[in-house]
Amino acid sequence: MRILAPIRAAAVEFAPEVTYLNTSSWGLLPRRTITAVKALADENAAGRRVGAGSFDAVEAARAGFARLAGVHPDRVATGSSVTVHVGLIAASLPPGAEVLCPEGEFSSVVSPFALRGDLRMRYAPLDGLAAAVRPSTSLVAFSAVQSADGRVADLAAVRAAAAAHGARTLLDGTQAAGWFPLEAGAYDYTVTGGFKFLLCPRGTSFLTVTEEAQGALPPLFAGWVSAGAPWTSNYGPLERLAPTARGFDEPPAFLSYHGAEHSLDLLAEVGADALYAHATGLAARLRAGLAKLGHATVPGESAIVSVPGLESRQSDLLKAGVAVSAPAGNLRISCHLYNTEADVDRVLEVLA
Repeated sequence: MRILAPIRAAAVEFAPEVTYLNTSSWGLLPRRTITAVKALADENAAGRRVGAGSFDAVEAARAGFARLAGVHPDRVATGSSVTVHVGLIAASLPPGAEVLCPEGEFSSVVSPFALRGDLRMRYAPLDGLAAAVRPSTSLVAFSAVQSADGRVADLAAVRAAAAAHGARTLLDGTQAAGWFPLEAGAYDYTVTGGFKFLLCPRGTSFLTVTEEAQGALPPLFAGWVSAGAPWTSNYGPLERLAPTARGFDEPPAFLSYHGAEHSLDLLAEVGADALYAHATGLAARLRAGLAKLGHATVPGESAIVSVPGLESRQSDLLKAGVAVSAPAGNLRISCHLYNTEADVDRVLEVLA
């Protein structure tokens, strides 16, 4: 097995006090991000800033995510949470529309549709999702990488099946973007929370929408930023939404977006190929080590390594200073740019 050198930028930007392998829950903030957030907080406290923050930072974060997702910034809306973005898409469907989701999908992807009460919900195993699409399916909503166990969906097969039956696609990239190549333009909608593998402060979330699918979205959350020209439409009803995805922006959490700009810059500096190779390489080392210990892991090439039935060992790892999580009966260990082979070996040492 090849030796993975640490990513040089990680040593400069991160100094965790534990062995941190829990990015699937939340990502560590880079030093540059913390500096930007603190600077804005100090300005707000001192009254030195006109307004609570800068829309230039929001635009920089939008552009940073667009670059990572492979779309034009005009196709990206900024917001605060995946749930709000999915709720907007759920509101666009007519009564009786059929929504297909994987079994065990993350709640924020499913609940806005399921709780409407007038949509037809169908569920299928993740590995059978493409085969479950049928002519009556209006929307396939699923995650690129499953939160519970790190499984990667067969993205090409689901896209092809949806296209063959005229169904739209909604992809949640929250557990993928930041280590996994995300081709957002290949889906009608994508939603991505920024506070995991994108290393952004919580309160950042990105919606992408194709130009064709944009027309289906209602102006449900229209407000003073929705015209696309901040500070020019503060009073009275808007004449129209911005013609780009900016028409679905939420008023920004400036502290979060002042930080997000710099987190996304860091990921761009490291590069998508390096991020993927590093995270999946560490995960492969971990899977091999767990196999030697007699532990069967969820198969695949994900940066997230899950061991079914081993959730009880989370407490042992936490006591040993190793941060991991244990959702849905799995011990879940996630690798990112700030992790090293020493981190992986520490997990194996404790579990042994």
